[in-house]
Amino acid sequence: MSQILLIEDEDRISSFVSKGLRSAGYTPTVAATGREGYHLAQTGDFELIVLDLGLPDQDGFTVLRRLRENKNNSPVIILTARDSVDDTVAGLEGGADDYMAKPFRFEELLARIRLRLRPEGNGGETTTLTHGKLRLDLRTRRAAVGEKEVDLSAREFALAEAFLRNPGQVLSREQLLSRVWGYDFDPGSNVVDVYIRYLRNKLGAGHFVTVRGMGYRLVDSE
Repeated sequence: MSQILLIEDEDRISSFVSKGLRSAGYTPTVAATGREGYHLAQTGDFELIVLDLGLPDQDGFTVLRRLRENKNNSPVIILTARDSVDDTVAGLEGGADDYMAKPFRFEELLARIRLRLRPEGNGGETTTLTHGKLRLDLRTRRAAVGEKEVDLSAREFALAEAFLRNPGQVLSREQLLSRVWGYDFDPGSNVVDVYIRYLRNKLGAGHFVTVRGMGYRLVDSE
């Protein structure tokens, strides 16, 4: 199980990301300051680091620079509210492997983490997800039911991807909200139910089963 270090001082975000990483099979460790994060990165066995820039004691750029100066070559994904071109360039030129601006969708962060943890020489994670007649091409962002291609919006595709990555598993509305709509969501919203209806209309009602009081589950309609 891959160990991931999350250096993030905002409790709401660190809790959200940690929960998502655990459900995806990773083991997260959280550091709320740059000093603590640097110490853990140098003494722990982490395969990847997710780094905020706006830390309370020192700038994330400083943490990144110190890590690289001390030969720590763990992949680093910067996750920050700073979205200017100058900050993005500074982060990548300073040794970061990727740069994501907040607000963000967890599924996108997870995809970037999986990309960075892809073994050398491996053909990589499959680019196609299938379940029964359903098929999602993650590279082209196309969906199909059998031989029939179906047009999905970006949000519909992300929701379908969450199900096809977890076939047969009950996914709660909260899990789907956090994975598809991001950390900044209204838990009382009915947007999940609305989009489930969209997917049923486009991909087949029998694929998405309501589990009363718990959430939804993807099944083979046949």
